[in-house]
Amino acid sequence: MTTIRKSLVLALGITMTALSVAACGGGGGSSSGGDIPAAAGPNEHVELTLATFTEFGYEALIPEYERLHPNIKITHRKTGQGGPYAQDMMTKLAAGAGLADVQAVEEGHLSDILAKSSKFYDLTQIGPADASADRWLPWKYDAGKDKNGKLIGYGTDIGPDAMCYRKDLLQQAGLPSDPASVKTMFATWDSYFAAGAQYAQKTGKAWFDSAAQNFNAMVNQLPVGYLDKSDKLTVESNQGIKDAWTKVTDAVAKGESAKLTAFSNEWNSGFRQSAFATKVCPAWMLGVVKEQAGPENAGKWAVTDAFPGGGGNWGGSYLTVPTQSKHPREAAALAAWLTAPEQQLKAFAAKGTFPSQVKALESPELLSTTDAYFGDAKVGELFAAQAKKVTQAQYKGPNDGQIQENVTAPALQAVEQGKSPAEGWQQLVDGAKKLAR
Repeated sequence: MTTIRKSLVLALGITMTALSVAACGGGGGSSSGGDIPAAAGPNEHVELTLATFTEFGYEALIPEYERLHPNIKITHRKTGQGGPYAQDMMTKLAAGAGLADVQAVEEGHLSDILAKSSKFYDLTQIGPADASADRWLPWKYDAGKDKNGKLIGYGTDIGPDAMCYRKDLLQQAGLPSDPASVKTMFATWDSYFAAGAQYAQKTGKAWFDSAAQNFNAMVNQLPVGYLDKSDKLTVESNQGIKDAWTKVTDAVAKGESAKLTAFSNEWNSGFRQSAFATKVCPAWMLGVVKEQAGPENAGKWAVTDAFPGGGGNWGGSYLTVPTQSKHPREAAALAAWLTAPEQQLKAFAAKGTFPSQVKALESPELLSTTDAYFGDAKVGELFAAQAKKVTQAQYKGPNDGQIQENVTAPALQAVEQGKSPAEGWQQLVDGAKKLAR
């Protein structure tokens, strides 16, 4: 999960109508209303720091904000990879110093930040009035709250799920390949894996890239994930997780998995080598497919709004204001402006970060976006519709992301390499218990 914002992920190369959107225009402290530093005067010089990782699409937006607010100077701290960024953020959070005034947090690490929500300001107290809940999709807004309802993050992008597939490989196996026909095949996880078994039997090749990639998407769809709202580990009692494990490992046994580790060199090469026929595709994954499959496979890949089990989301980030900030009101105003629909559309045009704001998702600019690599698919309209299928935010307890990345993925990889599903499941249970202590 920490790798979803690699630069190549966002190199979408999409065709989009020209945007003509007008811009709207540390120390310590607690987040209680009486202790919030007062806002600076209009002529008082304020220096703010903004920390992000990989590509948020803010390069042109920062000087625009400075032009609109002549008294504010912004220093952008941009880190190349999400993993080191998250480690640095947690170190500075524990030290009580060093965080930026506006600190980006990736979805995979949000649970760890929410567990330390006292170290962040409540944005409903310090943010501008127009940054209200109705700006965002409800599930995106709610995911930025701690268990007591304190809002610590303004939502940036999202990763609504769709399915990518190789039209030519499906045709060669005698399976439906046009977007309308594949909807039945991709309607449920049962139908998806059943088609995969048929594909593997006919071709002797893999249906999907990685068991862990599918399992992650399936767990994200559940009402309750690895931990419940009391932060109690649910793995052994959560029937949805057990069912997902059974379905995925059964598919592995039938030869449906290419047994590749996501984002490894072998996984990257697998796209060019036609090592698998289908791929779970959140919005940001389109850039990965194009980058790794290369121009020689343009037109062979397709994307459909059919996703097993309905809607799902994988990825996205938030902008927070740590209590270390000396200028929290100005920081919150900057974060609110960067996450406004107008700016989110500009970030999408620049780097492909898919918006989470209702007005942006309804804009003609986004809805008219197409992607030539995927046969001129209407990707803006497709992913906007997928985003609206998500009904609620799954609660992510402490170490949720680490369970997925450092426990579940290795356990599934072990099954792909020959360990029995029962042994792999026990590896998952034991590893999750250690992290949840």
